[in-house]
Amino acid sequence: MDAIARGSVAADWLRRFEHALDNPDAADWPSLFTDDGYWRDLIAFTWSIVTLDGAGAIAAMARQQASAIAASAFTIDPALSDGDEAWFDFETATARCKGYVKLEGGRAAIVMTAATALRGFEEPAGPRRIQGIEHRAQKGRRTWLDERKAQEKSLGYDEQPYCLIVGGGQNGLALAARLKRLDVPTLVIDAHGKPGDAWRKRYRSLYLHDPIFLDHFPYLPFPDHWPLYTSKDKMGDWLEIYAKVMEVDFWGSSRCTRASFDEAAGEWTVTVERTGETLTLRPKQLVLATGLSGSKYVPAIAGAERFAGASYHSADHQGSEDVAGKNIVVVGSNNSAHDICVDLWENDAASVTMVQRSPTVVVRASTMQTLTAGIPYADPAIPTEFVDLMGATLSFRVRTAQEIGNTAYLRDLDRDFYERLAASGFQLSDGYDGSGFFLAYWRRAAGYYIDVGASDLIASGEIRLAQGEIAAIEADGVRMASGNLLPADLIVYATGYHPMADFVGRLISPEVQAKVGPCWGLGSGTPGDPGPWEGELRNMWKPTRQPNLWFQGGNLMQSRFHSLHLALQIKARMEGLPTPVFWPDQTVARATEPV
Repeated sequence: MDAIARGSVAADWLRRFEHALDNPDAADWPSLFTDDGYWRDLIAFTWSIVTLDGAGAIAAMARQQASAIAASAFTIDPALSDGDEAWFDFETATARCKGYVKLEGGRAAIVMTAATALRGFEEPAGPRRIQGIEHRAQKGRRTWLDERKAQEKSLGYDEQPYCLIVGGGQNGLALAARLKRLDVPTLVIDAHGKPGDAWRKRYRSLYLHDPIFLDHFPYLPFPDHWPLYTSKDKMGDWLEIYAKVMEVDFWGSSRCTRASFDEAAGEWTVTVERTGETLTLRPKQLVLATGLSGSKYVPAIAGAERFAGASYHSADHQGSEDVAGKNIVVVGSNNSAHDICVDLWENDAASVTMVQRSPTVVVRASTMQTLTAGIPYADPAIPTEFVDLMGATLSFRVRTAQEIGNTAYLRDLDRDFYERLAASGFQLSDGYDGSGFFLAYWRRAAGYYIDVGASDLIASGEIRLAQGEIAAIEADGVRMASGNLLPADLIVYATGYHPMADFVGRLISPEVQAKVGPCWGLGSGTPGDPGPWEGELRNMWKPTRQPNLWFQGGNLMQSRFHSLHLALQIKARMEGLPTPVFWPDQTVARATEPV
């Protein structure tokens, strides 16, 4: 406690907080937290990712975890603290951690704690970096290349990986890079031939919708000359370079076809098909990093087999060079549907018709660019790792309330744009409760479009619009429930994907899928995100109810940030460190999202 600087409201609160953790059963938790205060923990105290709402839930966690966690050495960072707001450092029995507190009337409205490293297993960076070579003569010296080739030849054959990552996109590679730095034997397998192919094989006009300063990778940020918005082929090349530089052990053209867990041995048996060879791997930890979605979803529509033209899912749309003069129907009205409609229009299709079956949240990329230009991520003077922590201080409950206000602000700011789009017949949504596109992403990863040009084409009628459900597919087009026939030579189904958890059922078993439950979503009780309210993205980057099974997913920012938390959890288990997981008691959790 002597390490806590005196003389500020935050310092006094932190001292009382540390006293409470020393004796959580006797502590007066309501005196430490406001009535609607919360504590968000990223594996420091809970060995999970948990938000605790209210003093009762906070006390329950502290009473269960505090003794084993043994937090100590709380120290305020004076350079990052001011009045009722403070950043602080501390340690637990196993980890080095960082925290944040925001006070109202001497009580905490916000507390965030996050593990940043494991004590005794810090990454070999800076002064801890490896030597690389011994400066002495040595017969039979093995060079870096010798060692690298030996590792590539051995892992998966003579040596079993401790961790197997299924999926070699940005999520799998970011986690593998973290684990490599922590000396965890890790193998990544992917159905594509090379890292980045999942991006290269998408449609030619695909670009990231997030500005580049949000998208840096662990350890290797993008160069400062990099375009603000990255094309899919440029991103594909970056992933291949990243995997090589970070020395990720990657098996391309490989498919994981079956997995089962041996509870007694504490390991998985995983069947992998690799370039015509069937292999059995026995990792201790299995990570599914196959993206937010499962397999492609194409709705069953009467008469589809009679269609005389071509049809495919949006994931299979690669280019539009051969569409000139053709009538094309795109079923769907979210990001992919809009992007593909523009791609088809640019390549002189005779007509492009979007079938909108439900309202869509739309925000303008140009407006978002203006608004994000002043955020901390855009400031090169602030380390990205610290900005990630700043963002983590807000709970999803607070973010929901903020986004409702932001959605109304955007509607007013771009009023003319929205009025023109609505006049075309396009059905706009503000989100289920007015919370906009961020909540649509967090709740169900669907239902929105970040406009990069399609909306103007819809408003002008150059991309045609059809509303409602499809009654049937006929030989020459799409028959709507209204009776109208949409002539079509090509149908593109931009209809989304099966849930991520479905892959668990196919790969492992339906029983394990049911045991794990939904992946992604907050439990908000809104369409596509059934309750109960959890307050964190379900099953992501944290323990699941199936031992030794993990999920790594999300956008590039989430991949970068939370790959650290998942890597620390896996490394701790490999080293046999105590990892007492706190599972929130669902009987006292809110049944629906608090707003």
